[in-house]
Amino acid sequence: MNPETRYTVREDVAVDPAQQESLDHREDFPNIRHHIARQFANLWTKESALRRLPVLQWAPTYKLNSLISDIIAGVTVGLTSIPQSIAYATVANLEPQYGLYSNFMGSFIYAFLGSVKEITVAPTAVMALMVQQPVLNLGPAGAVLLSFLSGCIMLLLGCLNFGFVVQFISMPVITGFITAAAITIISSQLKSLMGISSSGKSSGFVDTWVNLYENIGETQLWDSVLGFSSLFILILLTLIKGRGKGRWKIFSKYLCLLRNAMIVLSGGLIAYICSTQDKYPFRLTGKVASGLPPLNPPPFETDHEGKHYDFIDMIRTLGSSIISVPLISILEIVSIGKAFSRGRLVDATQEMISLGCCNVASSFVSSIPTTASFARSAINSSSGVVTPFGGVFTGALVLLALGLLTDYFYYIPKTTLAAVIIAAMIFIIEYRAVAEMWRIKRIDIVPFLVTVVACLFLGLEIGIVVGIAVNLCFPLYLASRPRITHRIMKIDGTTVLIVRPDSDLAFSSAEYFREKILKLVTSTIPDIVLIDGEWVKFVDSTVVKNLSSTVSDIKQQQRHVLLWRWDKNVRNALYRFKKDKFMPLFRNDESAEKVVENWKPGFLNDSFINNV
Repeated sequence: MNPETRYTVREDVAVDPAQQESLDHREDFPNIRHHIARQFANLWTKESALRRLPVLQWAPTYKLNSLISDIIAGVTVGLTSIPQSIAYATVANLEPQYGLYSNFMGSFIYAFLGSVKEITVAPTAVMALMVQQPVLNLGPAGAVLLSFLSGCIMLLLGCLNFGFVVQFISMPVITGFITAAAITIISSQLKSLMGISSSGKSSGFVDTWVNLYENIGETQLWDSVLGFSSLFILILLTLIKGRGKGRWKIFSKYLCLLRNAMIVLSGGLIAYICSTQDKYPFRLTGKVASGLPPLNPPPFETDHEGKHYDFIDMIRTLGSSIISVPLISILEIVSIGKAFSRGRLVDATQEMISLGCCNVASSFVSSIPTTASFARSAINSSSGVVTPFGGVFTGALVLLALGLLTDYFYYIPKTTLAAVIIAAMIFIIEYRAVAEMWRIKRIDIVPFLVTVVACLFLGLEIGIVVGIAVNLCFPLYLASRPRITHRIMKIDGTTVLIVRPDSDLAFSSAEYFREKILKLVTSTIPDIVLIDGEWVKFVDSTVVKNLSSTVSDIKQQQRHVLLWRWDKNVRNALYRFKKDKFMPLFRNDESAEKVVENWKPGFLNDSFINNV
């Protein structure tokens, strides 16, 4: 038998040594069919069912005490949610009933699919602001279709297990976006707070202030008095929440929880009393359509301002909001879920699926896009909610209001709704987060400020993309500048330069790595350059080519190069590029002294072959 012949598992079939060597160093591609089959198999497991239907986790142990707690929390949230939803409809340039249409279906769906018991799905100020332009261009049909499309996108991302995407959006960017959105919303409500009836409806920060400046002379005295008084009371009630001791502490807590409902009801009562005397000192909400919304599919074509839009036209008109609205919705619900998780892991994928279902279902009852509300989720938490089932009672209260109370909404002054929105936005701005960034890592202020400025002057959709792009520059820069340590050793009279990168190498760091080594070689003039790859587990083709050039450049300077402790996958990649060039360079000895001791220039011993 030929001694150089190697054998496979079948001992009767000989394999050529060169062919076997190529097989040893080939790159194995993942078995995609096996991976897909495994994913589908996992869909039908008990663990998957419990994860995708959280109701199965808490329903078996649901008790009467839990039901009572959920009823109290759900009704409390509903009393706050009803006036806020009407107010957010005005932010979106829609009739008030659309705010209520958006406030019950999501609560019902999330009660069974949601994984965070505190979260309340409803229209929010940010979502209302982001649908202003679609409403201006397409009317209510634009907002409803956007809700359907956003839900479909979120549902698709959730089914594809894309929950990891939110990890690429950092806290400074989220904080900057929320801050800019709050400032924009506050600015847009100043007009209503002061009773200005200008027709300007632009959602832009700059245009809002220009419009306010041009129409400041139309300020109404009594609207301003009622609006600023309501705002002062709301802020005061928020600040005294939970302060004091004993009964006063409990009283102040619940007084604060009901502050929005109290202010809206008080303003409506004052306006109604004035109307009985034929006096109308305030701009009123006006007639709110009573009854439940019709159950219809979302509009795939519409007529607005004398122009017909088919589905393609509507998609073209909605533009980037089709992407930005679901992105912001996901960010809000995941960030709010983390805020209330109390150490529990938040399944971002499950939140995508649940929120997607909420928006798709809500679009059949004329809803605008919805997401988690921080203010109402906080109320839900402080009210002692036990399970997501509390949302059912919030939704039921909204339906009750639609059926029985809409006639009374006519007298609600717009200035009190503006005060409710502004008060909520003042406390949504994350002042503490900004202070923490300044104290912990001041460089984080840069993406925060960039996001705020971009959102204010370029719009929320473009602004958050700019903020994400700027923030990603930081990790990309760090990846392109890996930490490279070096030391000089004298071994048996030989000067050895040991260079070690402390992380994986990718195309962005390839040239930097090459330049760093060549500069060290030039400055230290060693006999042997020992490149230690202990921490390098991945390289791409750009790094392989640059490393080949580096070896050639060092050899041209009449110096020897050895590659020490490189991972098998990296060695295989270098081997596949230039076998004859790299094979003699690899060493796996236990120490640098052993490398130099066992190494002989121009000679490849048997121990080296075994190491490789």
